This record gives sequence, structure tokens and C-alpha cells, in this order.
Amino acid sequence: MNLEPYVTARHLQPLLHDLVGVVLAPTSALGDPAGQIRPLGVQGVFHADTRVLSRAELRIDEREPETIGHAPVSADAARFVGLARWLGDPGPDPTVRLDRTRRLEPYGLIEEIRVVSTAAVPVRATVTLDLGCDLAPIERVKTGFSSPPLPAQALASDRLSWTAGGTTVTVTAEGAELDLAGDRADAPRLTWPVTLGPRETRTLRWRLAVTDPRAVVAYPPAEPTWSRPEVRADDRRLDRLLRRALDDLHALRLADPDAPDDVFLAAGVPWFLTLFGRDSLWAARMLLPLGTDLAAGTLRVLARRQGRHTDPATAEQPGKILHELRRGEVNLPANGLRLPPAYYGTVDATMLWVNLLHDAWRWGLPAEQVEPLLPHLEAALGWLGEHADADGDGLVEYLDTSGHGLSNQGWKDSGDAVRFRDGSLASGPIALAEVQGYAHEAAVNAAALLDAFGRPGADRWREWAGRLAARFRAAYWVDGPYGPQPALALDRDKRPVDSLTSNIGHLLGTGLLDADEQAQVARLLGTDAMSGAFGLRTMSTHDGGFSPLSYHCGSVWTHDTAIALTGLARAGFHEPALRLADGLLAAAEAFDYQLPELHGGDERDVLGRPVPYPAACRPQAWSAAAAVSLLHVAAGVYPDVPAGTVRVAPLAGPRFGGVSVARLRVADADVEVSVDNTGHATVSRLPAGLTVTPTAVPAQRTFAPQHVAG
Repeated sequence: MNLEPYVTARHLQPLLHDLVGVVLAPTSALGDPAGQIRPLGVQGVFHADTRVLSRAELRIDEREPETIGHAPVSADAARFVGLARWLGDPGPDPTVRLDRTRRLEPYGLIEEIRVVSTAAVPVRATVTLDLGCDLAPIERVKTGFSSPPLPAQALASDRLSWTAGGTTVTVTAEGAELDLAGDRADAPRLTWPVTLGPRETRTLRWRLAVTDPRAVVAYPPAEPTWSRPEVRADDRRLDRLLRRALDDLHALRLADPDAPDDVFLAAGVPWFLTLFGRDSLWAARMLLPLGTDLAAGTLRVLARRQGRHTDPATAEQPGKILHELRRGEVNLPANGLRLPPAYYGTVDATMLWVNLLHDAWRWGLPAEQVEPLLPHLEAALGWLGEHADADGDGLVEYLDTSGHGLSNQGWKDSGDAVRFRDGSLASGPIALAEVQGYAHEAAVNAAALLDAFGRPGADRWREWAGRLAARFRAAYWVDGPYGPQPALALDRDKRPVDSLTSNIGHLLGTGLLDADEQAQVARLLGTDAMSGAFGLRTMSTHDGGFSPLSYHCGSVWTHDTAIALTGLARAGFHEPALRLADGLLAAAEAFDYQLPELHGGDERDVLGRPVPYPAACRPQAWSAAAAVSLLHVAAGVYPDVPAGTVRVAPLAGPRFGGVSVARLRVADADVEVSVDNTGHATVSRLPAGLTVTPTAVPAQRTFAPQHVAG
């Protein structure tokens, strides 16, 4: 994410964990469990980086309904139930209730309020809705600043609007009376008089519409192009998590306004409902088992915005892939951030773009879609060879030279993310461990694509990868409490940043490590210090910077855990992979099967459930996509369509249980996989020309975790 949790003595980042959200990107709404949208914190309706409604408080006879429950209807809708116990029949049973359903639609929302009476006597009441709109930019909301409400204009007796900065917000309420007199100009009220006979129901409706010509993202086509698999699993949590995740991913889709058929995933609600290079690329990569269309759209959207010039203010460089796209400058003077609308301050997105193109090709992206992207591949390699290693030491590093950009530019991009074992902060330029892995993988993958499509340069990039691996082996391995470990990074003096972190899990499968080094990384990841929470901790409990509620130094990130367990499972390290999988599934159950961006890294027995990280986004694309990664490693299908092979190495089996999946997609064909309780896999409906090959790794590689005193 691009904006770290930000705290001052007076302004605190709003908390999210207890709010109820709905999303239909690029629109989202967040309110309290009663269904109210109050002018507090991050509550409101947001559209493309702007809060378009900051208040929607419902009352009946000037009293708030007593809330008794809420539930999602879908990713873009929620229902709230409240009582009006002062109305209706006397006695202990409530006889008047309000069912409030909030549903997003393109460019707005519609809310339906059903006043239901089961009373034997007539009911007369007045329902009111107090509204507000501040059109505050998302970064102002995120940093805890309030914005004054704007005055509304009456368009009709039941219709009003607000306008600022080219955005117009309109509310229409059927059958309501509008009050804008006096102080109500900033807090308009809609009023419905309601009369109900015995056992009658009255339905009230209001609608919000947004006109926003400056938005830099657009609504996608109506339906996703990825498959929706049918799953039967002994562990029922997997199916429940997948169903909720796919609903959320459907709602997080966005399109490029200049090419509306090119769909990508917004990063997350509420802060990141836009294009993020790293997040969108990882999420698309995780969804490859469901088809290649999302990957292709994501690749094309980012290729159109690939860097062409060198500009320190935006961090743009030729061939570099974008970090994030906003409608305007993100200006946070209190913490020194001033990010331009198109910002390139990411060290890893360019390699991730290359790796997504390669993996999509392996999964069956047609050559006619790959070939137009090859010039962008070559431009990305140009950046890797000419700009990524500013000091010429053979490693990829980053440094913000603008003075107002992100100080850390890997996925852990908060200002305190890169710490030594004693807790002290590292100084840049920083060469992150996992970034060297991404770079090695990108060079090897690019070489394969260049060879396959008859383009020059493949040998150069294989040799480049070999030199990088040798440099990494010499510079990064340090002694730790569990023996040798890769350092988190090298600092500006080329000192290893010797903390033990989850970053090393991203090295698995990149080709940077040999077999013994992979086994040691697997052992490190499986220790209690790393895997004793509900997933993989971002930092070991034995490190001086560890805190279970630190954004990047002790919390558990869903996508980070999924990346590590995917690498472990694919390499045959089933025990640590199973431990991480169980952690994620247990967390999913606790979070009603909607895994947040991150949660606390406490031991499992602290509460018996994960401690929420109170400012975490939910839903978030790469967290939701982690459900597909879990399904993928359970089934264990790894295709190489250009080579005509499919390797099968399932994680499902004696410990995980059996799994059957229909409609995994390989080379645009729906494939079925069944894994029984012994781990025996059957694959059917493979397209012509593909054959199953024996697994290239042992079915089970075990290790003996070591423990050290806390």
C-alpha cells in the first residue's frame, strides 16, 4: 500500500474493523453496524477517491432504531435490522421493525427502508433521514482530518444536490419532504410521514447518484471473465472462503476509461479503490488458475502507462511500471508525503509485471495476446538493466530522491518497515531481499519468453540472473537464532539488515535459492516465531522491532502468507505450508470468511481468534485472491501450456483432506481435479496436447523446527 498508517497527537487514522462496508468499484460505502453513516472517521460513501456522502442517519420519531443485526446480501449490498419498541402493541415482543437495505449501483447507491408492523393497532410515525456531503479527498479522510459539510441545493421538493470540483452528487427520495431551511442547508433532512394499519408494511426509498467526469478509473463490464469453480472439500472452510472471496473480487474490478474492456482489480476498500501496480499484478497472478483474461487486462493497462522519461518528482523512469494512479496530487504535509497523480515509486512492480506475463503465458495466454506486450517486456528489462541498480553493485535498490515520496518502496512501504534485529531503522538506498528474488525470476522468465518468440537477448538475461544469485549468496546470508537466514535487506552501507521477516518467503520459487537454501528458508518460516499466529508474521517475535499490531513488523498479512505457503507447497515443504494454510483458514472463519488486508500477529491462544488490525482494508484484492491461491495449492495443478505439460503436486491429502474442483481453467479450458484423502490426484478434461507429468519434487519434504527461548 502507498500510505502507511499515520498518527499525530491530534489526528488519528480512522479505524475500520467494526464498520460494515459494501463495494462496487470504484464506489464503496462504510457505516456502523446499525446501518447509520455518521459524520465520523471514515464513514461515508466514496467514489473514485472522493467522499460523496458523509452522513445518512435514520430516525423514527426523532429516535434511532435499536439495532439487532446486520448481514451482507452480496459484496455490494448489506441489510440492517432495527426495532422501534416504543411503537405498536404493548408487551415484551417488538411489533415494529425497520429493515434497511443498502445497495450500490454504478455511479451511486439505492437504499430501501421497510417499516414493518405486526401490531394489532394502527401505527403512526415520522421517519427522517439526515444527510451530509463534504466531497473530501480520500487522503484527508485517511489522515483523520475532518472536512466541513457543503451546503446543499434543492432541485425539487424531494431532490437535492451538492457540487464541487467538477463532481455533482444528487439525492432523490420518493415521497419525502425536503427541509433545507436555516442550519439544514448543511444538514438537509428528508421526512416521510408513515401510517400503517395492523400488520402492514411501508417501503421508503432514496437514491444517490454521482456525476464525476474527472475519475481516472471506470466501471467494468457487468460480469467477470474468470471462471467460478465448483469446490467440494473436506475442510468446508475452504469453499466458504472461496465463495466470499470471489464475490468480493467481482466487486473490486475496475476498467481503464481509455480501454473499457481491459479489466484489473482495485487494491482495496476504502483507501485504495484505484490502480496499484504491485497489488493489481499480484492479485491477477493469484487468479491465473481461473483464467488469463484478468492478467491480460492488467498487463495492458499498466503497459499503456509504462514509464518513458526520467522524472525524480514522479519517480518515473523509462520502462518502469506504475505504482499508483489518482485523480490528483496526494498531499500529506504532516508526514512529508506529496505524491503526484501518476506515481512510479515502487521498486518491484516492473519485475512483477514481467513475471505475470510469463506465468499467464504458461497458463495458456494466447500468443496473439503475448506478442503485442513483448516491446513492453523489453522496455521493462531495459529499466532493470539501466536504472534499477543505481550504484552498480549488482543489486536492485531504491531511494526516494524527491524528498516527498515513499521512503520505502517494496510491499512493506511504511517508514519503519526496514529494521535491524535490534529494532533500529535502516537507511537507504535499500536493497530488499525479496526484490532480488523477483529480479532473478523476471530475468529467467523474460529469457524464456524471448527465446520462445524469437527475440534476442535471452542469454544475456540468464547470465545476469546467475550473477545476481551469486551476489545474493555472498551478501545476504547471516547468522540468526535458528541458524543461517537471508537478511531482510542491505542498507546504504551494504550492511545486512539482519532481522528475520516474512520477506524471505517470497524467495521460494524464484530460482535465487538452491535446494539446501530453500530447505532452510522453509524451516525458518515454520518456526513458532514466524508461524505461531493465524498466518505468517511479517517479523519474528524475537526481533527488537516486533509488535503484533505493527503494520509491517509483526502483523500477519493475508497475501504475504499466501505467497509463502504457495512457494512452500510448490517446493514440496508440506508441513510449514499446511500450518500456514490452517492459520489462514482459521482467520477466515473468525472474520466471517472475508479476510482483511492484515490482522494482529498475536499467538493463537491470546484470544482464540485473530486480533483485528483496526485500520485494515476489507475487502482487499490480494487478500481475497489468497483464497484462490489456497485452492490452487490444495489441488496442486501447475501447467506449462507452451511445453504441453501439467505437473500435479497437491497439498490436499492426509492432513488437508480431500478436495475436488471443477472449472479450474487451463488454456481457456475448464479442467477438473480430484484429490483424495491419500493425496492421489486425478485430472480430467485437459485440452488436447497437454499431458500430466510426475511431480518433479518429493511428495513430502519434512523438517524439524527448532525452538529458541523468547
